Amino acid sequence: MNWILYIIFGGFAGWLTGKLFRGEGFGFFRNIIVGIVGGIIGGWLFKLLNINIGDGFWASLFTAIVGGGILVVIVRLLKKER
Repeated sequence: MNWILYIIFGGFAGWLTGKLFRGEGFGFFRNIIVGIVGGIIGGWLFKLLNINIGDGFWASLFTAIVGGGILVVIVRLLKKER
């Protein structure tokens, strides 16, 4: 059951990241991927920097958006190199 919540939450976080960084979403499946991978990146980064913003929906959403934004920036940099 949790994996369904991860997909729903990842899709929402990815869509929000797309709105903030692109002005539009990335598409259904890409939103989910950006949100889930962004949550992993954000969680890892916050733990590495010893940043604790709390638990719950809003903290997780913020973490996923920060991580998703970092993911979008990395992808843009890699595309420019090609």
